[in-house]
Amino acid sequence: MEFSSFNLHPVIAESISQAGYVTPTPIQQQAIPIVMEGRDVMGLAQTGTGKTAAFALPILHRLMNGQRGQLRALVIAPTRELAEQIHESFVTLGKGSRLKSVTVYGGVNVNPQIQALKNGVDIVVACPGRLLDHMGQGTVDLSHLEVLVLDEADQMFDMGFLPDIRKILAKIPAKRQTLLFSATMPPDINKLAQEILKDPATVKVGNTAPPVTVSHALYPVEQHLKTPLLLELLKHTDTESVLIFTRTKHRAKRLGEQLEKAGYKAASLQGNLSQNRRQAALDGFRDGTFQILVATDIAARGIDVSLISHVVNYDIPDTPEAYVHRIGRTGRAAKSGDAFTMVCQDDTIMVRTIEKKLGSPLERRTVPGFDYSVAAPRKDEEFARPPREPRPQRKPTDPKKGNALSINPFKADHPGAKPAGRPQQGRPGNAGGAPKATFNSSRRGK
Repeated sequence: MEFSSFNLHPVIAESISQAGYVTPTPIQQQAIPIVMEGRDVMGLAQTGTGKTAAFALPILHRLMNGQRGQLRALVIAPTRELAEQIHESFVTLGKGSRLKSVTVYGGVNVNPQIQALKNGVDIVVACPGRLLDHMGQGTVDLSHLEVLVLDEADQMFDMGFLPDIRKILAKIPAKRQTLLFSATMPPDINKLAQEILKDPATVKVGNTAPPVTVSHALYPVEQHLKTPLLLELLKHTDTESVLIFTRTKHRAKRLGEQLEKAGYKAASLQGNLSQNRRQAALDGFRDGTFQILVATDIAARGIDVSLISHVVNYDIPDTPEAYVHRIGRTGRAAKSGDAFTMVCQDDTIMVRTIEKKLGSPLERRTVPGFDYSVAAPRKDEEFARPPREPRPQRKPTDPKKGNALSINPFKADHPGAKPAGRPQQGRPGNAGGAPKATFNSSRRGK
């Protein structure tokens, strides 16, 4: 079967050919014809199987007819990286269509987003937090929406996005086509699907487990020996590119710095970085500038790199579904991959849960020559935050000195206080008392 059998719009068919697409993946073979019929779809498939094109191509085909410059398709994704990846797919597959796509997420300047939306767009790929900000300020018009896509729905639940999703659903047209894609089907996703999908067709490819091309291994180790063991593993393992997952942002940053000091070309990807730095780390990992990328789970769904040879769980994930998504970053495109997970005694219950989901026990390994007997330090300082410098003490104000200035900015005698009775002046450009649009870049989905 080839893409030509879908009878897509000639412009979209030409873009597919230019992008080098020839044979559709199983999820694309099953989902594209149903989506083109206008039906709601529940799509289930493991990561790296081509789900993005499975909904992007029929959406582009649909939008080729109808008025341009109106927001008719909305894709909601949990992370910035995934939003950018989906947007790039729309741009590539829609080349020559003159359809406009824009990403909307926090952590970046909102003004270019407002201007793009004002100029008219056909497709918006958004994270929930910033989208709600735009909706609240009236800078996005969803009244013409025809297609809604919830991508990686299970991760949005894991990240606590359900309240935001419900708020968005309440404000968009009820008459629409809804597509929900996920790698796993926890009970919450099933419940949401029943609420928002109308007579959906379910498309399921595989068993939503890690690819069979991935070999798994557990490395039991005490917490304080994880970094030395990781360095020993890297030293004796033939690796191409390595993706390492940690539980916290601070740990990702510190581990990245330690790997750099050890001579590796490493970078970290975590939520405290600006979007430019996050994108630079991701691009550097893609093009080989960085051999190792240390990341929190924000990267589990947003990295589209086909040549990751090893995934290392420095910290075991909190759920078996998260394990599936992390491991899904390797063993892609029919290539083999390795997944190493460092486990402590406290991780026993989660290990059993993961093994139950996989349907088989995971191999336990040790590294020959590594000294596992090194005692833990009295205080684990490996990831301890550096102590803050003490702030200088302010001299107390002498109440006997009448000319002493108050250190309380809310008191009338403070130099920055407004004179009593002075009317507050409005800011230029805000005539009529119109409220100024405010955007919270610290919301989830940034």
